Amino acid sequence: MISISGLTKTYASGLRALDSVDLEVRRGEIFALLGPNGAGKTTLISIVCGIVNPSSGAVRVDGRDILRDYRVTRAMIGLVPQELHTDMFESVWGTVRFSRGLFGLPPSPAHLEKVLRELSLWEKRNDKIMTLSGGMKRRVLIAKALAHEPRVLFLDEPTAGVDVELRRDMWALVRRLRDSGVTIVLTTHYIDEAEEMADRIGVISKGKLIVVEEKAVLMKKLGKKQLTLHLRQPLAAIPAELAGFPLALKGGDLEYTFDAHDRQGVGPLLRRLDELGIGYSDLNTKQSSLEDIFVSLIHNPQ
Repeated sequence: MISISGLTKTYASGLRALDSVDLEVRRGEIFALLGPNGAGKTTLISIVCGIVNPSSGAVRVDGRDILRDYRVTRAMIGLVPQELHTDMFESVWGTVRFSRGLFGLPPSPAHLEKVLRELSLWEKRNDKIMTLSGGMKRRVLIAKALAHEPRVLFLDEPTAGVDVELRRDMWALVRRLRDSGVTIVLTTHYIDEAEEMADRIGVISKGKLIVVEEKAVLMKKLGKKQLTLHLRQPLAAIPAELAGFPLALKGGDLEYTFDAHDRQGVGPLLRRLDELGIGYSDLNTKQSSLEDIFVSLIHNPQ
Protein backbone atom coordinates (compact mmCIF):
# COMPACT_ATOMS: atom_id res chain seq x y z
CA MET A 1 0.00 0.00 0.00
CA ILE A 2 2.92 2.34 0.76
CA SER A 3 6.21 2.09 -1.11
CA ILE A 4 9.15 4.25 -0.02
CA SER A 5 12.49 4.15 -1.80
CA GLY A 6 15.68 6.11 -1.16
CA LEU A 7 13.83 8.70 0.91
CA THR A 8 16.11 11.43 2.26
CA LYS A 9 15.32 14.68 4.02
CA THR A 10 17.94 17.31 4.82
CA TYR A 11 16.69 20.53 6.39
CA ALA A 12 18.14 23.99 5.66
CA SER A 13 20.06 23.82 8.95
CA GLY A 14 22.00 20.85 7.58
CA LEU A 15 20.19 18.33 9.77
CA ARG A 16 19.66 15.05 7.89
CA ALA A 17 16.42 13.79 9.38
CA LEU A 18 16.08 10.83 6.99
CA ASP A 19 18.90 8.97 5.29
CA SER A 20 18.00 6.78 2.27
CA VAL A 21 14.98 5.06 3.84
CA ASP A 22 13.46 2.10 1.97
CA LEU A 23 10.18 0.68 3.28
CA GLU A 24 7.17 -1.27 2.05
CA VAL A 25 3.97 -1.23 4.11
CA ARG A 26 1.53 -3.98 3.17
CA ARG A 27 -2.13 -3.43 2.48
CA GLY A 28 -4.31 -4.04 5.54
CA GLU A 29 -1.53 -4.39 8.14
CA ILE A 30 -0.69 -2.55 11.34
CA PHE A 31 2.90 -1.38 11.00
CA ALA A 32 4.58 0.09 14.09
CA LEU A 33 7.46 2.49 13.62
CA LEU A 34 9.60 2.75 16.75
CA GLY A 35 12.47 5.07 17.51
CA PRO A 36 13.75 7.55 20.09
CA ASN A 37 12.92 11.27 19.96
CA GLY A 38 14.53 12.88 16.92
CA ALA A 39 14.94 9.57 15.08
CA GLY A 40 12.91 10.73 12.05
CA LYS A 41 9.51 9.13 12.69
CA THR A 42 7.44 12.30 12.37
CA THR A 43 9.46 13.53 9.37
CA LEU A 44 8.79 10.25 7.57
CA ILE A 45 5.06 10.43 8.26
CA SER A 46 4.93 14.13 7.31
CA ILE A 47 6.50 13.44 3.91
CA VAL A 48 4.08 10.63 3.08
CA CYS A 49 1.16 12.83 4.15
CA GLY A 50 2.34 15.74 1.99
CA ILE A 51 3.20 18.10 4.85
CA VAL A 52 6.99 18.08 4.33
CA ASN A 53 8.81 17.94 0.99
CA PRO A 54 11.46 15.23 0.56
CA SER A 55 15.01 16.13 -0.47
CA SER A 56 15.23 13.01 -2.63
CA GLY A 57 13.64 9.62 -3.10
CA ALA A 58 10.16 8.47 -4.04
CA VAL A 59 6.96 7.61 -2.18
CA ARG A 60 3.94 5.84 -3.65
CA VAL A 61 0.58 5.23 -2.01
CA ASP A 62 -1.42 2.47 -3.69
CA GLY A 63 0.83 2.89 -6.73
CA ARG A 64 0.36 6.68 -6.96
CA ASP A 65 3.30 9.06 -6.62
CA ILE A 66 2.67 11.48 -3.73
CA LEU A 67 4.16 14.44 -5.63
CA ARG A 68 2.58 13.91 -9.06
CA ASP A 69 -0.79 12.66 -7.77
CA TYR A 70 -0.91 14.59 -4.52
CA ARG A 71 -4.66 15.22 -4.54
CA VAL A 72 -5.44 11.54 -4.98
CA THR A 73 -2.90 10.30 -2.43
CA ARG A 74 -3.82 12.82 0.25
CA ALA A 75 -7.47 11.81 -0.08
CA MET A 76 -6.44 8.21 0.65
CA ILE A 77 -4.66 9.17 3.88
CA GLY A 78 -5.88 10.08 7.35
CA LEU A 79 -3.43 11.56 9.86
CA VAL A 80 -3.71 11.75 13.64
CA PRO A 81 -0.87 14.12 14.63
CA GLN A 82 0.96 14.29 17.94
CA GLU A 83 -0.17 17.82 18.71
CA LEU A 84 -3.68 18.60 19.89
CA HIS A 85 -4.51 21.33 17.39
CA THR A 86 -8.06 22.03 16.25
CA ASP A 87 -10.55 24.92 16.49
CA MET A 88 -11.30 25.00 20.21
CA PHE A 89 -14.49 27.05 19.70
CA GLU A 90 -15.99 24.61 17.17
CA SER A 91 -18.30 21.77 18.16
CA VAL A 92 -17.24 18.13 17.81
CA TRP A 93 -19.81 17.57 15.05
CA GLY A 94 -18.84 20.76 13.23
CA THR A 95 -15.12 20.02 13.16
CA VAL A 96 -15.60 16.43 11.98
CA ARG A 97 -18.08 17.49 9.28
CA PHE A 98 -15.65 20.22 8.12
CA SER A 99 -12.78 17.69 7.88
CA ARG A 100 -14.88 15.51 5.56
CA GLY A 101 -15.81 18.51 3.42
CA LEU A 102 -12.14 19.43 2.91
CA PHE A 103 -11.83 16.42 0.60
CA GLY A 104 -14.84 17.40 -1.50
CA LEU A 105 -16.94 14.51 -0.25
CA PRO A 106 -20.72 14.82 0.06
CA PRO A 107 -22.12 15.00 3.60
CA SER A 108 -22.62 11.63 5.23
CA PRO A 109 -24.21 12.08 8.65
CA ALA A 110 -24.52 8.29 9.01
CA HIS A 111 -20.76 7.77 8.57
CA LEU A 112 -19.88 10.61 10.95
CA GLU A 113 -22.31 9.26 13.55
CA LYS A 114 -20.73 5.81 13.25
CA VAL A 115 -17.23 7.27 13.76
CA LEU A 116 -18.30 9.34 16.77
CA ARG A 117 -20.12 6.42 18.37
CA GLU A 118 -17.08 4.14 17.94
CA LEU A 119 -14.95 6.76 19.69
CA SER A 120 -17.51 7.33 22.48
CA LEU A 121 -17.96 10.92 21.28
CA TRP A 122 -21.61 10.81 20.21
CA GLU A 123 -22.90 12.25 23.49
CA LYS A 124 -20.35 15.07 23.14
CA ARG A 125 -21.16 15.88 19.50
CA ASN A 126 -22.62 19.33 20.30
CA ASP A 127 -19.97 20.27 22.87
CA LYS A 128 -17.22 22.76 22.03
CA ILE A 129 -13.74 21.23 21.72
CA MET A 130 -12.42 23.56 24.46
CA THR A 131 -14.71 21.93 27.04
CA LEU A 132 -13.39 18.40 26.46
CA SER A 133 -10.77 16.55 28.46
CA GLY A 134 -7.36 15.85 26.92
CA GLY A 135 -8.34 12.25 26.17
CA MET A 136 -11.58 13.35 24.47
CA LYS A 137 -9.68 15.89 22.36
CA ARG A 138 -7.38 13.11 21.23
CA ARG A 139 -10.43 11.08 20.20
CA VAL A 140 -11.67 14.07 18.19
CA LEU A 141 -8.39 14.09 16.25
CA ILE A 142 -8.95 10.44 15.36
CA ALA A 143 -12.54 11.20 14.32
CA LYS A 144 -11.31 14.04 12.07
CA ALA A 145 -8.80 11.67 10.45
CA LEU A 146 -11.52 9.08 9.77
CA ALA A 147 -14.14 11.53 8.53
CA HIS A 148 -13.22 11.13 4.84
CA GLU A 149 -12.97 7.31 5.00
CA PRO A 150 -9.22 7.00 4.37
CA ARG A 151 -7.59 3.76 3.18
CA VAL A 152 -4.37 4.53 5.08
CA LEU A 153 -4.31 5.86 8.65
CA PHE A 154 -1.22 7.36 10.25
CA LEU A 155 -1.25 7.51 14.04
CA ASP A 156 1.62 9.64 15.35
CA GLU A 157 1.86 8.97 19.10
CA PRO A 158 -1.97 8.64 19.30
CA THR A 159 -2.17 7.68 22.97
CA ALA A 160 0.42 10.09 24.40
CA GLY A 161 -0.89 11.45 27.68
CA VAL A 162 -4.12 9.45 27.79
CA ASP A 163 -5.20 7.00 30.46
CA VAL A 164 -4.87 3.22 30.20
CA GLU A 165 -8.58 2.61 29.63
CA LEU A 166 -8.69 5.06 26.72
CA ARG A 167 -5.55 3.51 25.24
CA ARG A 168 -7.21 0.11 25.20
CA ASP A 169 -10.37 1.58 23.61
CA MET A 170 -8.20 3.05 20.87
CA TRP A 171 -6.39 -0.26 20.36
CA ALA A 172 -9.74 -1.98 19.86
CA LEU A 173 -10.80 0.66 17.33
CA VAL A 174 -7.52 0.34 15.42
CA ARG A 175 -7.98 -3.43 15.18
CA ARG A 176 -11.50 -2.97 13.83
CA LEU A 177 -10.19 -0.54 11.22
CA ARG A 178 -7.49 -3.01 10.20
CA ASP A 179 -10.11 -5.75 9.93
CA SER A 180 -12.14 -3.49 7.61
CA GLY A 181 -9.13 -3.18 5.27
CA VAL A 182 -7.53 0.07 6.45
CA THR A 183 -3.72 0.08 6.43
CA ILE A 184 -2.38 1.56 9.67
CA VAL A 185 1.04 3.04 10.42
CA LEU A 186 1.62 3.70 14.10
CA THR A 187 4.43 5.54 15.86
CA THR A 188 4.56 5.16 19.61
CA HIS A 189 6.75 5.56 22.67
CA TYR A 190 4.78 2.82 24.39
CA ILE A 191 6.57 -0.40 23.48
CA ASP A 192 3.70 -2.47 24.88
CA GLU A 193 1.43 -0.74 22.34
CA ALA A 194 3.53 -2.05 19.45
CA GLU A 195 3.86 -5.45 21.11
CA GLU A 196 0.09 -5.67 21.56
CA MET A 197 -1.05 -4.41 18.16
CA ALA A 198 1.55 -4.50 15.38
CA ASP A 199 1.84 -7.11 12.65
CA ARG A 200 5.29 -5.83 11.70
CA ILE A 201 7.75 -3.50 13.37
CA GLY A 202 10.32 -1.08 12.01
CA VAL A 203 12.99 0.58 14.14
CA ILE A 204 14.41 3.92 13.03
CA SER A 205 17.43 5.63 14.59
CA LYS A 206 19.26 8.77 13.48
CA GLY A 207 17.30 8.87 10.25
CA LYS A 208 18.13 5.30 9.23
CA LEU A 209 15.74 2.36 9.22
CA ILE A 210 17.81 -0.26 11.04
CA VAL A 211 15.35 -3.17 11.06
CA VAL A 212 11.96 -4.13 9.61
CA GLU A 213 10.59 -7.48 10.67
CA GLU A 214 7.49 -9.46 11.55
CA LYS A 215 6.88 -8.92 15.26
CA ALA A 216 7.02 -12.62 16.14
CA VAL A 217 10.11 -13.18 14.00
CA LEU A 218 11.88 -10.17 15.51
CA MET A 219 11.23 -11.35 19.04
CA LYS A 220 12.34 -14.88 18.20
CA LYS A 221 15.44 -13.76 16.29
CA LEU A 222 16.67 -11.10 18.71
CA GLY A 223 15.02 -12.21 21.93
CA LYS A 224 17.07 -13.53 24.79
CA LYS A 225 16.16 -15.67 27.75
CA GLN A 226 17.61 -15.24 31.18
CA LEU A 227 17.84 -17.99 33.78
CA THR A 228 18.30 -16.88 37.38
CA LEU A 229 19.53 -19.48 39.88
CA HIS A 230 19.37 -18.75 43.60
CA LEU A 231 22.45 -20.51 44.91
CA ARG A 232 22.49 -22.44 48.19
CA GLN A 233 26.04 -21.22 48.82
CA PRO A 234 27.09 -17.85 47.32
CA LEU A 235 30.10 -17.92 44.98
CA ALA A 236 32.99 -15.50 45.41
CA ALA A 237 33.65 -15.74 41.68
CA ILE A 238 32.49 -17.71 38.66
CA PRO A 239 34.55 -20.96 38.51
CA ALA A 240 36.90 -21.36 35.56
CA GLU A 241 35.06 -24.56 34.64
CA LEU A 242 32.03 -22.40 33.72
CA ALA A 243 33.98 -20.00 31.49
CA GLY A 244 32.15 -21.23 28.39
CA PHE A 245 28.78 -19.98 29.63
CA PRO A 246 27.69 -16.28 29.62
CA LEU A 247 27.18 -15.98 33.37
CA ALA A 248 27.01 -13.13 35.85
CA LEU A 249 26.91 -13.05 39.63
CA LYS A 250 24.23 -10.83 41.17
CA GLY A 251 24.49 -11.14 44.95
CA GLY A 252 23.55 -14.71 45.80
CA ASP A 253 22.15 -15.35 42.32
CA LEU A 254 23.76 -16.72 39.19
CA GLU A 255 22.37 -15.29 35.94
CA TYR A 256 22.66 -17.10 32.61
CA THR A 257 21.66 -15.35 29.36
CA PHE A 258 21.07 -17.43 26.25
CA ASP A 259 19.32 -17.28 22.86
CA ALA A 260 15.57 -17.84 23.08
CA HIS A 261 15.70 -20.22 20.09
CA ASP A 262 18.59 -22.29 21.47
CA ARG A 263 17.19 -25.84 21.45
CA GLN A 264 19.54 -27.01 24.18
CA GLY A 265 18.34 -24.29 26.50
CA VAL A 266 19.58 -24.50 30.07
CA GLY A 267 20.30 -28.24 30.10
CA PRO A 268 24.09 -28.07 29.53
CA LEU A 269 24.55 -25.46 32.26
CA LEU A 270 22.45 -27.33 34.83
CA ARG A 271 24.35 -30.57 34.13
CA ARG A 272 27.70 -28.77 34.54
CA LEU A 273 26.59 -27.21 37.82
CA ASP A 274 25.61 -30.66 39.08
CA GLU A 275 29.01 -32.07 38.09
CA LEU A 276 30.73 -29.24 40.00
CA GLY A 277 28.52 -29.70 43.07
CA ILE A 278 27.06 -26.20 42.84
CA GLY A 279 23.56 -26.39 44.31
CA TYR A 280 20.64 -24.02 43.95
CA SER A 281 17.38 -23.68 45.85
CA ASP A 282 15.25 -21.97 43.20
CA LEU A 283 15.31 -20.91 39.57
CA ASN A 284 13.24 -18.88 37.15
CA THR A 285 13.47 -17.82 33.52
CA LYS A 286 12.50 -14.58 31.83
CA GLN A 287 12.27 -13.88 28.10
CA SER A 288 13.26 -10.47 26.77
CA SER A 289 10.42 -8.17 25.82
CA LEU A 290 10.10 -6.02 22.72
CA GLU A 291 11.36 -3.12 24.86
CA ASP A 292 14.59 -5.00 25.60
CA ILE A 293 15.05 -5.69 21.87
CA PHE A 294 14.33 -2.07 20.98
CA VAL A 295 16.89 -0.73 23.44
CA SER A 296 19.45 -3.26 22.21
CA LEU A 297 18.91 -2.25 18.56
CA ILE A 298 19.20 1.46 19.28
CA HIS A 299 22.47 1.08 21.18
CA ASN A 300 23.90 -1.72 19.03
CA PRO A 301 22.42 -1.37 15.51
CA GLN A 302 23.03 -4.39 13.31
